[in-house]
Amino acid sequence: MARPPSPRQLPPALLLLLLPLLLRAGYYLPTEGRLMNSCLQARRKCQANPTCNATYHYLSSCASSRSIPSPAEEPSVPKDCMEAAQQLRNSSLMSCTCHRRMKNQATCLDIYWTVHPARSLGDYELDVSPYEDTVTRKPWKMNLSKLRMLKPDWDRCLKFAILCTFNEKCDRLRKAYGEACSGSRCQRHNCQGQLRAFFEKAPEPQAQGLLFCPCAPTDQGCGQRRRNTIAPSCVLPSEATNCLELRQQCLSQPLCRSRLADFQTHCHPMDVLGTCATEHSRCLQAYMGLIGTAMTPNFVSNVSASIALSCTCRGSGNLQEECEQLEESFSRNPCLAEAIAAKMRFHSQLFSQDQGGADSAFSVMEHQVGPPLYPSPTLTRPARENPDKVDKELKGGDLLRSQILYRLLMDPWAGRDRPWLRLRW
Repeated sequence: MARPPSPRQLPPALLLLLLPLLLRAGYYLPTEGRLMNSCLQARRKCQANPTCNATYHYLSSCASSRSIPSPAEEPSVPKDCMEAAQQLRNSSLMSCTCHRRMKNQATCLDIYWTVHPARSLGDYELDVSPYEDTVTRKPWKMNLSKLRMLKPDWDRCLKFAILCTFNEKCDRLRKAYGEACSGSRCQRHNCQGQLRAFFEKAPEPQAQGLLFCPCAPTDQGCGQRRRNTIAPSCVLPSEATNCLELRQQCLSQPLCRSRLADFQTHCHPMDVLGTCATEHSRCLQAYMGLIGTAMTPNFVSNVSASIALSCTCRGSGNLQEECEQLEESFSRNPCLAEAIAAKMRFHSQLFSQDQGGADSAFSVMEHQVGPPLYPSPTLTRPARENPDKVDKELKGGDLLRSQILYRLLMDPWAGRDRPWLRLRW
């Protein structure tokens, strides 16, 4: 009996042509069905069960009557509300998640916080986030002819701003928040909404390029452009409020509360070297998720890559230590500092390699497996009382010599067994 013919393999050239189409699938907004256990799906399942549905409605009444305690008060949840939450412990609601790019995100988050009443009051666990813990790796795709339009003497932040204009979606969303956040039209609430829309919907490589563009310590023009990316004069309060009051304001808003919990989960440093609890890319996503909320962080000056909240711990009284811990979770967070430093090194590589002339397009991707395999630069705490005396940007200089880029179109399987390859053009 004749053996059936073996499946015919596609030629390598055809695989290279199909690769960008396969990779592009990650750019679309996630639908509810793509989530492992969406809170919207879990709520519909609960509605089909009379007992579960009645319990959920009772928890909803608990949520509507719940108030966020002041910084000096201990968070507490009525006993009957906690007992109702315990009745749902075997329901899919207790493990449901949301996604920041999903439709009906606000409804999804409302469901999540309804069934987690203790977390709603700020009783966070460091390993709990309402968002699904996934990172879709997207390659940076760019036509080389457009890169050659960039002048060599332009700083990198200006180059990334120009690259954004080459992408229709990035350009449209950036113009929208630019108009909403301009000095003459500034309405803070509208500005924050447009900023969130940009960082949620713009292609991630372009958005991260604008936010984490590397600047020389002496290039204040570049640093000013980077610092002004989030329109701080409009989106941030004119006078620094107390950090604990800022957190209380954030906890009263389900979206901000969710983004803060996500940041605490994924930017939690495991050691002083900057090892994150999860991948650097996940920490950066969580950091970007805070932009446009009450807890919007930013670079502290035009000559530093140090990060801080726009708040102060003066007047915290007996809560001074707690306030400083909150402030230092941004300004002295080695995980966040190393994630930003690694991203800036990656962005430096995009413009430092010899582009050659044979190809009309290129595609590069970062690849991180496990903890970082290189020394961690130090971003020390900024001078709180004198912003002019901030620490030198990215101490340690260019510590990364093992490249974290590989060229997909020339070697699509490069990162499978050899994640740390030198980039060759």
